[in-house]
Amino acid sequence: MDESVELGPRLYSCYKCKNHVSLHDDIISKAFQGRNGRAFLFSHVMNIVAGVKEDRQLMTGLHTVADIHCGDCHELLGWKYERAYEPSQKYKEGKFILEKSKIVKDNW
Repeated sequence: MDESVELGPRLYSCYKCKNHVSLHDDIISKAFQGRNGRAFLFSHVMNIVAGVKEDRQLMTGLHTVADIHCGDCHELLGWKYERAYEPSQKYKEGKFILEKSKIVKDNW
């Protein structure tokens, strides 16, 4: 019998309630800064609720963002880039920031 057990995808979960919020494979960059330290840029997230869109001055210029919260416990996890005003920042549009301090590795 084959002993190698497929564990499934490596996930990130809300640090508070363990709700799955993203896949490891959806990380675009780990070199981002959040409100409370390091943050990761993700192409996709799941089980989240987006807040109201607002213009916010970030380190890389003016962006329209919406805060994202855990779909279960409503903990603030990061934000979604809705619009980038600087041409060099357009790649962030539709992407998500999850703060490293707000997520935990699951199924690793």
